Amino acid sequence: MRQHVNPLSQFFQLPLSLPSKNVLFRNSDHPIHLDIGSAKGEFLIELATKYPDWNFVGLEIREPLVSLCEKKRRELELNNLKFLFCNVNVSLDEWLSDFDYGQLKRVSIQFPDPWFKRKHFKRRVLRTNLLNSIAQYMCNDGEIFIQSDIFKLFEYMTSTIDKTRYFKRKDLGDLKSLDCNPYNVQTDRELFSLKKNLPIYRAMYIRNSLLFVR
Repeated sequence: MRQHVNPLSQFFQLPLSLPSKNVLFRNSDHPIHLDIGSAKGEFLIELATKYPDWNFVGLEIREPLVSLCEKKRRELELNNLKFLFCNVNVSLDEWLSDFDYGQLKRVSIQFPDPWFKRKHFKRRVLRTNLLNSIAQYMCNDGEIFIQSDIFKLFEYMTSTIDKTRYFKRKDLGDLKSLDCNPYNVQTDRELFSLKKNLPIYRAMYIRNSLLFVR
């Protein structure tokens, strides 16, 4: 399975009609946690098991991973979890419009592909248009959680979010990042980095209730 796919290739520019929340979930009115770049899905599988009163959605651009995650989800009979294949920067906005206002309460973007070369920055998943879509449909005081083990990428992510002004970073005093995952559930990449004693950079942003997307 390829580790990276080019989200700007013609194939990934085709918008997909994602299933509505009423099709995805037995209890479609529960609050939603959206994980962008869900990879092997273990993070959401554990959360969905622990919190049956939440609905969880994993969006992933690598279709074979989505198939693998869906197989695991069905075996565990998790009806509050769904993994979907899409390019979030193409298909997310229309899909979010199906949610009740404020139903989207949490978004996590964890260890996204770094795309190190400057000419490839435009391939990074976190972009202004994506944040605008999230801000439009997220509840007041909703959360965006980000983490990476690459400091330059973390700086890029925080700078991109700061520039939108729709989200305010959680005040940690003199600390530059959170010292642990606030959900007490680790992704595969997080566990790998911790095992190797690599630094992990984390930040939590809160939806600014005073600013509205126009």
